[in-house]
Amino acid sequence: MDIKTLAAAVRAHYEALVKARGDAGATSTELALIAGALLVGAGLLVAAVRSKLAEKIGIISGG
Repeated sequence: MDIKTLAAAVRAHYEALVKARGDAGATSTELALIAGALLVGAGLLVAAVRSKLAEKIGIISGG
């Protein structure tokens, strides 16, 4: 999943919540969900970079 897409989805969800109930601030559950989504996105990014790096190292060493 693309990080920009994930960030846009989280932002749209949060803005919809704020508009629906007024600006009452974020609850701890919402903040936990946002933090969890960001951690999952970061994990996917790390996995993608590691796999691409492993691929490049294999090409360089002739494997």
